Amino acid sequence: MTREKWSSKTVFILAAVGSAVGLGNVWRFPYLAGQYGGGAFLIPYLIAFVVMATPILILELAIGQRMQQGPVKSLRQMHPAFGGVGLLGVISAFLVVAYYAVVMAWCLLYLLQSFAVAWADDPETYFFGNVLQISDGIGQLGGFNGPVLGALAAIWLMIYFCIWQGPKSVGRVVLYTVPIPVAVLGVLFLRSLFLPGFWAGWQLYLTPVWSAMLSPEVWTAAAAQAFLTLSVAFAIMLTYASYKNPDEDIAKSSWITALSDMAISLFAGFVVFAVLGYMAYEASTTVAEVTASGPGLAFVVFPQALSLMPLPGLFSALFFFMLLTLGIDSAFSLVEPAIATITDMKPEAKSTRVAGWVCLAAFGVGLLYTTRAGLYFLDIIDHFVVSYNAILMALGMALLGGWVFGAEALRRYINEVSDWHVGRWWNIAIKWVVPVVLTILLATQLSTDLRNPYEGYPAWALALGWAAVIVPVGLGLWMVRGQRQSVTTNRDALAESPVADE
Repeated sequence: MTREKWSSKTVFILAAVGSAVGLGNVWRFPYLAGQYGGGAFLIPYLIAFVVMATPILILELAIGQRMQQGPVKSLRQMHPAFGGVGLLGVISAFLVVAYYAVVMAWCLLYLLQSFAVAWADDPETYFFGNVLQISDGIGQLGGFNGPVLGALAAIWLMIYFCIWQGPKSVGRVVLYTVPIPVAVLGVLFLRSLFLPGFWAGWQLYLTPVWSAMLSPEVWTAAAAQAFLTLSVAFAIMLTYASYKNPDEDIAKSSWITALSDMAISLFAGFVVFAVLGYMAYEASTTVAEVTASGPGLAFVVFPQALSLMPLPGLFSALFFFMLLTLGIDSAFSLVEPAIATITDMKPEAKSTRVAGWVCLAAFGVGLLYTTRAGLYFLDIIDHFVVSYNAILMALGMALLGGWVFGAEALRRYINEVSDWHVGRWWNIAIKWVVPVVLTILLATQLSTDLRNPYEGYPAWALALGWAAVIVPVGLGLWMVRGQRQSVTTNRDALAESPVADE
């Protein structure tokens, strides 16, 4: 069967940027920046983004485009022992999208109530009491939350109809869902400039607390966020690149995607922290105290600020519509690795049917997060998958590309198909910087979590988080052990120009 292709280079760029730019840019990135000392998080984030996440992005695009296969088959073709790394990425992406879609469901519920500004009197009580109906602790499930469950079902229907025809339907969707949220974010930015106290918010955002940078936890969170926001280390970009032609530009696509994602993350930070400064001004408190809102930042602080603006219903609708359009691109990109892996294994299977089953399975896993204790479980799984699985996947990719296969062979291929050339710095980053730094971060994060149970959750709850790490890693190792057939790798073929191949 002929592999599906993107309709144009522009559509691929939009799809890649859409995957990279998601809820994490507006919701997770500013929250982490506030939690870890403003500029003290910003500096490690930018360093991790440039010297680790972007080189891994280039690596994933090169492997996927040349091998023309999904993550498991591509890495297995390069070396039979690394198919398990691809499987780790696929399972991790699946685990992320199961709770990511629930956050989108919250956005949908807010969008439906935007014009009524239903949260105006007490945004915090509205989010935790009315929307989440949160229980007193993780041990109290409290049954399913009907509105969130219904909204989640609607979200998965949207995701399915975005991907049911593969790159063809995705290409039609991203033409609208990528530029619209950026335009809305621009409107909110202009509005934030006229809010009293916005400068205090920017000062916290840009001024580093230098002592915070001594904490390994800050660097781990920064690296994990760089990988998550750029959609690397989850096999997404590798999968997307497999739908490109083998002779298309890699370096330019990588840098356009990376710089767009970085710019939007930083831009969103200015918007969010301007609003935080405004909220601190209104409450006669410090910006640092307002940032303690945590994951509820986008669902408590922003709604409260929007309710105080002229035309609050309109601005609220714009904001939550923006979050939905940001989230949908990232959500369906997280589903694609699983679909590609299954269709690679069973070429006779209809992609529309495979997409349906994958979406249904992810919806089933996400049911846990629609209980009244769902936020607690979401917090745990997010911590372990992003802090461990993403780092392990990136580490495996770097070892394969840099040492087992050879960074120079990959770089020659990248440069022969690209207008923008990649220098030898990339070899150093893939062979040395990424593996060494990630190994240190992984060891320090493991030491921290073993000494201090995450957020004081009970052992049985944290066991679910550890299972989200151990099970995918175990399945990957099982795949390696079960691999009996030797796969011949032709390194020179990858280094050659695809045009010359023909």
